[in-house]
Parts: sequence; structure tokens; C-alpha cells
Amino acid sequence: MPRPRNAAALWLALLLPAAPAGAGAPASPRGAAGAGAAVEAPAPLRPAAWRALPGWAEDRPSEALPALLESCRALAAMPAGRELGGAGEAARRGGSPAAWRDACAGAAALDAALARLTEPRLAADGRRARMRARLVAEAREYRARRFFERRFQPFAVAEPGLLTGYYEPVLRGAREPDETYHVPLYARPPELAEATIAPLAQGGVAGGLAARRAFGRWRDGRLEPLPTRAQIEDGALAGRGLELVYVDDPVEAFFLHIQGSGRVVLRDGTLLRVGYAGQNGRPYHAIGRTLIERGEIPRERMSMQAIRDWLNASDWEGWERGMRLMRENPSFVFFRLVEGLRPDQGPIGALGVPLTPMRSIAVDPAFVPLGAPVFVATRAREGEGERAAPPLRRLVVAQDTGGAIRGPARGDLFVGWGPEAGDRAGRMREPVEMFVLLPRQGATEMAEYHEPPPRP
Repeated sequence: MPRPRNAAALWLALLLPAAPAGAGAPASPRGAAGAGAAVEAPAPLRPAAWRALPGWAEDRPSEALPALLESCRALAAMPAGRELGGAGEAARRGGSPAAWRDACAGAAALDAALARLTEPRLAADGRRARMRARLVAEAREYRARRFFERRFQPFAVAEPGLLTGYYEPVLRGAREPDETYHVPLYARPPELAEATIAPLAQGGVAGGLAARRAFGRWRDGRLEPLPTRAQIEDGALAGRGLELVYVDDPVEAFFLHIQGSGRVVLRDGTLLRVGYAGQNGRPYHAIGRTLIERGEIPRERMSMQAIRDWLNASDWEGWERGMRLMRENPSFVFFRLVEGLRPDQGPIGALGVPLTPMRSIAVDPAFVPLGAPVFVATRAREGEGERAAPPLRRLVVAQDTGGAIRGPARGDLFVGWGPEAGDRAGRMREPVEMFVLLPRQGATEMAEYHEPPPRP
């Protein structure tokens, strides 16, 4: 978010090695490990038939429509020529707000049509009412499916992909510190400056190189980092009025720094939303990799929950070891209060719109334009208990980015908020097929589209 957040996946943020010293800060804490890296030439997008999308017929595309409409509202407010990202065919068909004008008009018309398909109230004949409600639901999905099939051309990404997940943590907090609430979340210091580091070669995003942001304070014409995490925790910024709120759990605060945004519930029930405001300019150090290298957690058992359990050791000695390990990561994130979001809305993504649980995805804008619908399809994962997982096949919308989200077939799915979402996000790491949906080019292409015959 800018998410800063930009996101790198929580899994990768915990496991990838630290960025080299002097590499600068990523656009978001989740993106620390991969920010600014060069990527290979864009992989080709192959036109695909809708029937080639695994599980498309079983998804409920109407559920992705609100996310698409949020994107359309953001695109409508942008200059027509603003670059949204993408490379090759993706840039040509969907790389600017103007390219989405007709598709967004169609989405608005569909939304109005679906609003007229109101589900009836249960009458005396409950069975008849339930049958009609089922028919209404089927009609909604039929219309939504037809809209996407007529307005968009699927393009298969021609390489294997990886899907991870991220979430919005929920913490307990207070405006004033006490014995319980003693871990401060800091606002951005006024001396913190930000600079955009241009790619080493010409071409920018479309050329396969991503610009990155660096943070620090200017001194003698150079951008120097602010104090480390350990120094800040020892009081380097204390007494300056930068404390936004105090939370009760240093481990959850650490994960909040990785996620980049979250919710803080105060003692009186007031809900605060905090978002990423910058970083201290220090390289990110992945504690998950450290735990593997030290033999604390086997690689095959590594997960977000495994790290959290290790950090929350029940004995005092183990707890101190966890606190010391977190301080080995010198990167430190600053926050801002976010106003105007309803409790049922997710955090603001890189496109500038609230994220929708299980329907918003972070992508690499070097390949996928922000705002584009994307269909993702994973395979069923065999195993027992938490190791088993059904396939995830659904339509999502590219509304976020991520420093460690690099490559044409790399996605980071926004799962939601709270502990359950965090647990699901921490376990999500699946091979994925990705299909980018790009607007058909005018009436000619739409007229050439014919609905495929029903499957036998």
C-alpha cells in the first residue's frame, strides 16, 4: 500500500534474504527483498479461449464486480494517458485509463442491471420463493459471466506462476502508554526524505526494470538512513511526539511492519486504521531464513504461524531470544492514520482504492496493468490437515503491487483482516496459472466473439 505496500508476500518477506546494503528501501515493507531488481524481458501473453480457464464456469464473477467498479472509479479520475503498467500486448490494450473507458461503462451498466434483479422475500410458499431466489442468483452469474466474456479477451501468462497471500493485522492499543500498551507505532519523522532511484537502463517499467524508492535524511548531499530498529526501540526517536498509538504485543507489531497497514482497536472499542508512511532506509533482514539457517525451524515446517509460535516462546529465556531476533532486522516502518474507511473495507492498495478480500490481488505492474481483471487457478494440494487445500480458482482484480512481487505470473492475494485471514495468508503459497483479462478492441472484436457451445 501504497500500499506501500506493496507488496511482497508475507511468506517471502519472512524468508527472502536481506537486500544489499545501500540498496535503499522498497516501496513497501512487504517488498523489501526484491525492490529495484531487474527482470527479464516480458514473457509473452498468449490469447486463450474462455473454456481454457480452469474453473471459470464454477466461479461467481458477480462477486468480483464491486472490486472492478472500485478500479473504474479510480481510473476515471486519472489523466487519460497515465501509465498503469503492463508490457507488450498488456500495455497496448490496458496500459492507460483511456483503454478501460468502454469496459468500465459496461461494468456500470451491468451493476445497474444486477441491482434490478432483487431477491424476493420469502412468501407463504417458502419453496417457491427459494426456487426463485436460486434462479435470480443464477441469472446474476450468467449476466456477469457474459459481460466478462464479451468485453474481455483472456491472455494466458506463458510461464508457471506463484500465488501467495497477505492480510491486514488487527491489534489492541491505547493512545497513552501503560504497563499493557507499551509498544509504540511511530509516525513518519519530518526529516525523513524520499527519493526515486531510476532504472539503470532506459525503458522504465515497460522495459522490464522497475524504479524504486529510497528513504533517509539528507546530509552533505547524501541520503543517509535513520536509526536501526534496535536503536529506535531503545529510544532514538522517543520524546518527539511521533507516537501515534501504543499496542500491547511486540510480535504483532513486528508483523504489522511487514504487512504495512492494519487495524488497532482501542480500549473503548474505537477502531483506528494505520497505513504505511515510510521506512528508515535500512535493508530488510528476513528472520524466517535466519531460523532455518540456525536449525530452529525445519524448512518444510516453515510458515508464518511457526515463526509467530517461536517468537512467542512461553519461557522468559525463549521470549528474550525472540525479541533479539526481531532486532536483527534493522528495517523499521513508520505509519499514518488512515481516515474515511468503513470497517467492512480493506486497506488502500497501490491503485488508490480499498482492497476487497479474496478479490484483490497484488501484481508486478511491469507486466500486468493495475486495474486489470486477472483469473487465477491453483491445483488441489494433497496432504493431511493444514497441508491439504482445495484448488483456488477465481476472478480477481489487480489493485496492488509489491516489492517482492516480481514477474508476469506472480500474484499476492489479499485475504482479509484478523487472525483467521492471517493464518490463511501465512499458509498460502501455491503454483498458479494466471490469465490477464484485457479489453477487447472496439465493437469489431466484441462482434467477433461467439459464446462457445454448452459443454456436454
